[in-house]
Amino acid sequence: MARYTEAVCRLCRREGMKLYLKGERCYTDKCGVAKRNFAPGQHGQSRKKLSNYGMQLREKQKAKRFYGVLEAQFRKYFEIAEKQSGITGDNLLRLLETRLDNVIYRLGFATSRPEARQLVVHGHFTINGRKVDVPSYIVKVGDVIGVVETSQNSPKFKEVKETFKGTVPQWVSVDVEKLEGKIVSLPSREDIDLPIAENLIIELYSR
Repeated sequence: MARYTEAVCRLCRREGMKLYLKGERCYTDKCGVAKRNFAPGQHGQSRKKLSNYGMQLREKQKAKRFYGVLEAQFRKYFEIAEKQSGITGDNLLRLLETRLDNVIYRLGFATSRPEARQLVVHGHFTINGRKVDVPSYIVKVGDVIGVVETSQNSPKFKEVKETFKGTVPQWVSVDVEKLEGKIVSLPSREDIDLPIAENLIIELYSR
């Protein structure tokens, strides 16, 4: 299972914005963007004006980095989205939002998508009572996501109960005392609060 293993703060600096890949650290002065708000590398401080292709490419890279998806899988999501009815850009973001690792993050069970991915891989979650350890698993309406019984008393999930902020997207519901969430509906474009111009991504892949 391929994943990005380098310093993630460089990714935020490359995109010129916070991608919230380090959880609570992203909200502090230790954030890489807060300390050095320019691209990494020797020429990072001399940002050049991007061409149309450059803007499309940057938008795709940003989306991939928000969701922690590498190129081959991202391209596969685009191909699936293109075959579905409706607007391709909306379909693409909906697929990314309904990945299990993103859902765990949206439910408040992890402070970042990378942490959510790690928790899923380590087998801490069930879907409809069955353990699932695949971060890219696509959830469906009606699915119930829970924490496996042996993990519920771990320091991590005790902290989740103590620090839960009570705010989740309207397409999911959560019972933090039971450490359980449910997919109420599929997310609409209005439910997805990330600054992604998906039309640029579609233009890039349609070249």
